[in-house]
Amino acid sequence: MTSNMAIKVSRKDQGEANENIIRRFNRKVLQGGIMPLKKSQMRFSKPISKRERRLKAIIREARKAEKTERIKLGLK
Repeated sequence: MTSNMAIKVSRKDQGEANENIIRRFNRKVLQGGIMPLKKSQMRFSKPISKRERRLKAIIREARKAEKTERIKLGLK
């Protein structure tokens, strides 16, 4: 299924209730498998560079060491 695929839902007649139109639209979205695709696109993040990973690891280790030190001193 392509990401630029549009779902078209039109009124069957003038007296059709809005709830029925929404229900048909939701059914088409579920059957079309569009939601998992869009959710996976939302969760995509750019890969982090090696330099940034290293810096984050250093910060993480420093925070962990500080936390263990505070626990040893009985501050937290």
